[in-house]
Amino acid sequence: MGKLLSVVVSVYNEEPALREFYEETGNVLNALPAPWDYELLFVNDGSRDKSLSILRELAAVDGHVKVVNFSRNFGHEAAMIAGIDYADGDGIICMDADLQHPPEYIPEIIKKLEEGYEVISMVRTRNKTAGMIKNITSAAFYKVINYMSDVKFQANASDFFAMSRDAADVLRNNYREKVRFLRGYVQSIGFEKTTIEYEARPRFAGESKYSLKSLFKFSINTILCFSDLPLKLGIYSGCAVALFGLAVMIYTIWTWFQYGTPSGYATIVVLISFMFAMLFVIVGIIGEYIAILFAELKDRPIYIVKNTENLEKKEAR
Repeated sequence: MGKLLSVVVSVYNEEPALREFYEETGNVLNALPAPWDYELLFVNDGSRDKSLSILRELAAVDGHVKVVNFSRNFGHEAAMIAGIDYADGDGIICMDADLQHPPEYIPEIIKKLEEGYEVISMVRTRNKTAGMIKNITSAAFYKVINYMSDVKFQANASDFFAMSRDAADVLRNNYREKVRFLRGYVQSIGFEKTTIEYEARPRFAGESKYSLKSLFKFSINTILCFSDLPLKLGIYSGCAVALFGLAVMIYTIWTWFQYGTPSGYATIVVLISFMFAMLFVIVGIIGEYIAILFAELKDRPIYIVKNTENLEKKEAR
């Protein structure tokens, strides 16, 4: 009995790389061993260039190519979960269209699926195109999230990953948050897991769609989604301030006995400034959690599909 491999590809303004990606990935997929067949499922995330036109041309000449076209840009995470929703494969691989995720690893991923593994995380060992700041902040992010969260994540795991149909069904039916960290969910759902190391290629064309600002926001949302430790900061900081206040009180009494009534102006200013700073930090953290709760309560769709190519109509999730 044949098996189907779904390769899910997020596309946002990838016009220069799409044809090269199709050619290179298609060569790998066409050489898949029996009983594997494949579908190449592109999710156009509101591209402003000619990416959609190229995808439609490819879909018109190749029935393996399927296209999900968003009504606007919903973001990379939404595009990947949409691809998983629409994928029909017994195995699903998620990757980017810029060729930083090497297609030649697909046969190795299939071997892992055939061995019984249901979640395969691709771990990046090296990324020549990433700057020093990005590499440092990426390493720091995983250290922080692993310290604060009960779920322990594989460092340098990327958006290049694979899963079985059963694992994908969990994401389709249960993990439907509006603010999400998909590669984290993939690592946290359980099942038989393994990793494959790879070296990221240089980007074929274009530049990263993530600015430092968006990466910072993404990191904060991820930490808040997987940990409630920041909410407990108020308790910890309250205890610290209480101890600090006790120390200041003891120091004030001691100076009063030694030198008479001390001048308290500087001490008061420092204490007030410190306590207000802590208060605003805690209020800000609570505000971030409320913003996430507000997004979930509104229950707006993760994505909106405008049209598809070579796909049967599916009920929107």
